[in-house]
Amino acid sequence: MTSTEHWDAIYATKADAELSWTQSTPRMSLSLIHEVCPAGRVVDVGGGNSVLVDKLLDGGYRVCVLDISEAALSRARHRLGERVDQVRWITADITTGPDLGTFDLWHDRAVFHFLTDPTERAAYVTLLSRTVRAGGHVVFATFALDGPERCSGLEVRRYDETTLGAELGMEFDLIKCMRETHHTPWGKPQAFQYSVFKRR
Repeated sequence: MTSTEHWDAIYATKADAELSWTQSTPRMSLSLIHEVCPAGRVVDVGGGNSVLVDKLLDGGYRVCVLDISEAALSRARHRLGERVDQVRWITADITTGPDLGTFDLWHDRAVFHFLTDPTERAAYVTLLSRTVRAGGHVVFATFALDGPERCSGLEVRRYDETTLGAELGMEFDLIKCMRETHHTPWGKPQAFQYSVFKRR
């Protein structure tokens, strides 16, 4: 099964309440985005069916949502209703280097930690570097070092700000990091690491 097939199958068979990453309000992401990028163009990588796009539209941002799963994006588009055309939707595997254009802020909650292959991580960072403008920001949420070792049947890599910074390289400066305990819809705690970087 390919990555696309894996995630399409999950979104086709599970309700939001059955997905461990579901948040009723993505408070930490919103707070960090507002702090470093009060306005502008935001790309939400792996946005899936997250309500982050709704909140960003409410705040006047220009938003692009990218996900490997068309099934996930279909659910998000249906939820947005009349506002669906205010968003740029991209169905793509981020490691294949799709042409996204330029953004003020790149948001990734729980995509990068699924990239266990160094080649895929290098491709991701290459795309990140050409997509975020100089002076722009990146908000990452990954499993922390004491977070889960697997998610959705897949192995993950866990990070702190130092190990994540080493992956991104010299083009990105760490400006802030925070921990969050996310509780799944069924109440299980998961340790996340939020890291904010600025593009040189």
